[in-house]
Amino acid sequence: MATIRDLAKHTGFSVTTISRVLNNDPTLNVTDNTRVAILEAADELHYSLPKTRRAHKNRPIHIAIVEMMSLKEQLSDPYYLYLKNYVVRNCMERGCNVSYLFEQSGKYQMLEKIALDGILAIGIFSEQQIAQLQEISSTIVFVDSAPDEQRFDSVVLNFKLGVEQALEYLIAKGHTKIGFLGPAYKLDQKKRPALESRRQYFKDYMDRIGLYEEKWMIDTGLTVEKSREQMKNWLLPTGDLPTAFLAYNEESAITAVSALREMGLSIPEDISIISFNDTPLSILIEPPLTSVAAHLEVMGEMAVKMILDRIEEPQHLPCKIVLPPTLTERSSVKALK
Repeated sequence: MATIRDLAKHTGFSVTTISRVLNNDPTLNVTDNTRVAILEAADELHYSLPKTRRAHKNRPIHIAIVEMMSLKEQLSDPYYLYLKNYVVRNCMERGCNVSYLFEQSGKYQMLEKIALDGILAIGIFSEQQIAQLQEISSTIVFVDSAPDEQRFDSVVLNFKLGVEQALEYLIAKGHTKIGFLGPAYKLDQKKRPALESRRQYFKDYMDRIGLYEEKWMIDTGLTVEKSREQMKNWLLPTGDLPTAFLAYNEESAITAVSALREMGLSIPEDISIISFNDTPLSILIEPPLTSVAAHLEVMGEMAVKMILDRIEEPQHLPCKIVLPPTLTERSSVKALK
């Protein structure tokens, strides 16, 4: 039997568009030709709608999505934009209704008044924000954070393993002079200032093997402008460059590639770079970035499965899924002799 992804591949339309057409979404604005093409493909491939999971006898499950970042922030660093899209797609594939929570005057609200079965919270939230979410629903799954493992289900990435994979790869390629690009401080699992975890894992690993150099730790800040400024300020006086950098995300890696080129350096001929996250941005720059893949599609799939399991069996213990990253090899790393 064909799946909705088979229909997407066959027609060229997105999974979301197909799902909304097949579920007769009245808010969807597509042409009649698009609807006909999707319906004909469904008939040709013998597709049938999956059985809708129900929280109650007379209605489908209704899940709210809440995000830590605004759309403007997501466009500057689209990691969370891609993650949200995977979460929403998996909800629709499982026959769930989806709404969005938004923050107004310090309180989370929904546009429509409707019975809610659970919340998927994407990103990092403060204790005050978590308390507000609990007032809306007691069933919450956190995606890409784990603020309280004793109370909430969560799915996160194993950053420590990702850092080790990247460094082992660089060392196997002959690199021993390795630097780090990323902020010294970020936010912890409850939105409090803390040491940036990838930076700390990098330092611990390089200390352990005797290769750590403080002078190659570049605090790039949390914005593109700050990263570019810090990178240029660091490059101007130095004559002792590392042969490779590990960047804590794609934004800092792409900014570094641009800044290094402005200073007359080439990637990877002069300096190799490995990035974190491995979203489509990694293949859209030259050279394409070798990257630690966060597997956002799997993260979204696991989060939706967890909340549906929680809705069906509210009493079981909270679970935390820690996904292992993998390294995607491209062209931004040079092997040294």
